[in-house]
Amino acid sequence: MIVPTEPVRLVIFDCDGVLVDSERIAARVQVALGAELGWPLTEAEVIERFIGRSSASVREQIAARLGAATAQEWDERFALLHADAVDAGLAPVEGLPEALDRITLATCVASSGSHEKMRHTLGRTGLYERFAGRIHSATEVPRGKPAPDLFLYAARRMGVEPAACVVVEDSRPGVEAARAAGMRSLGYAGGLTPASALGGPGTVVFGDMRELPALLEDLV
Repeated sequence: MIVPTEPVRLVIFDCDGVLVDSERIAARVQVALGAELGWPLTEAEVIERFIGRSSASVREQIAARLGAATAQEWDERFALLHADAVDAGLAPVEGLPEALDRITLATCVASSGSHEKMRHTLGRTGLYERFAGRIHSATEVPRGKPAPDLFLYAARRMGVEPAACVVVEDSRPGVEAARAAGMRSLGYAGGLTPASALGGPGTVVFGDMRELPALLEDLV
């Protein structure tokens, strides 16, 4: 794999777990639904199977295990339970708002979540207006992460070549998608995914979002 070396012009942010501290909510809800609907899962298994992947990918996995009807019920109930939990107390990732204030590069969002979900989570945390008009969803491309489609789409919409992009991710499918797209990545290990699952070619792993502006300066 060839790691790009030209200066970065665009920062592509994942949403869940990078901008908003929602992955813990999602994992908790998925564990509860699995116990109720017939697929007992630990938090570690949820992280491995579901975190960072599109809702379509998650539905496919559940359907293969429990059938299409249960997968549909799981998906619908997850959306409702997740939304209720978000309203009960979602916050930005610690240090993220301060980091955004210091970043001067162009930015956008590219997430496995739907636009509806991002309007809710980013709106609930006061972040939506920071990225309005520059938010991209896996629902707009044929394949979700770890395929490169979403990041390549975001770069194209923003008018920046992939080699001049850096992705900020917190999941293994996310950093794998960045590598497949020919982009560098910054793997945020302050959430659920361990640092060991994020490291690899073209990726710098970090644990505090306050470090992000300085890491980006090194790439300009």
